[in-house]
Amino acid sequence: MDLAVLWFGFVAFFFVGYFVLDGFDFGVGMALPFLGRDDVDRRVMINTIGPVWDLNETWVIVGGAALFAAFPEWYATLFSGFYLALLLILLALIVRGVSFEYRHQRAGARWKKWFDGMIITGSALPAFLWGVAFANIVQGVALDANHDYTGTFFDLLNGYALLGGLTTLLLFFTHGVVFISLKTDGGLRLRARRLATRSGLAAIVVAVVFLGWTALSHFSPVFLALAILAAVALVSSWIANLRGAEGWSFGFMAATIALAVVSLFAALFPDVMPSSPNPENSLTIANASSSQTTLTIMTWVAAIFLPLILVYQGFTYWIFRKRVTRDHIPQEGTPVEPTADDDTPRPVTA
Repeated sequence: MDLAVLWFGFVAFFFVGYFVLDGFDFGVGMALPFLGRDDVDRRVMINTIGPVWDLNETWVIVGGAALFAAFPEWYATLFSGFYLALLLILLALIVRGVSFEYRHQRAGARWKKWFDGMIITGSALPAFLWGVAFANIVQGVALDANHDYTGTFFDLLNGYALLGGLTTLLLFFTHGVVFISLKTDGGLRLRARRLATRSGLAAIVVAVVFLGWTALSHFSPVFLALAILAAVALVSSWIANLRGAEGWSFGFMAATIALAVVSLFAALFPDVMPSSPNPENSLTIANASSSQTTLTIMTWVAAIFLPLILVYQGFTYWIFRKRVTRDHIPQEGTPVEPTADDDTPRPVTA
């Protein structure tokens, strides 16, 4: 197999991992004002992702590093042309991370309200802008003969891209709400299931319209098959949530996001950055990739370390697999002392 094509697949894999895993982190953050009736509820919700959110976020770092090393031309064009959008995503992720760590440092309601707002904003903004960015990549942007982006930030806010952003926003929101129902109990769990039913319907409608628009503009048999599978998985997740099968619902939602991302990469292939006005200026897998030597070294490194990373991440989720309940949340100012023989997930960020 051509190593450049292989690494196009690796880049897709890393972004699938990022959107599936950090996607439900975004959803949990966005759900705070909808499900958190009091501070304990909000602390429970934050603690469902407390042990894993930073690990989930590393997938975008690995994806960006792989993009830089395997496709330097693509990386340069993307990060220079989408500079403002990517900067906003970065700032939002920083704000969200800071909020997780500082929210519990003081007991005042006003203090926590400020950081809750930062978590919500730091979750919603990337969830929306990632969809806008990927929709523009698939649709194509204005590139000159040197593969430099010649448009403006507001050119990226076109109808198709905004619909893509709304799609990822609703998918991630529903993904996070389903995760809350999977990881909590009592009233919070029931409210999350009801909210997932409503947001899931909205996600189905918007996602079908977006995938249909993409199919009309960038039709290929592979894309169509993947898009149909993504739609089936999304509807299956909604039905499973109705029946109270939270594990199945979460699994189908993860499959939906994974298939949707793969379908966009399939629509993009063999380009990596199409030029919409002048196709001859497009970046392709062939003209954007690194040398064969670089790709060979990267392939050996990935073959050694990627399985280890996957095992470690799977082990982390296994350790923190239990539900988080209100009983796990201590009173303000009460220290938590874990014991060696107790594997109950403890409050991390609340």
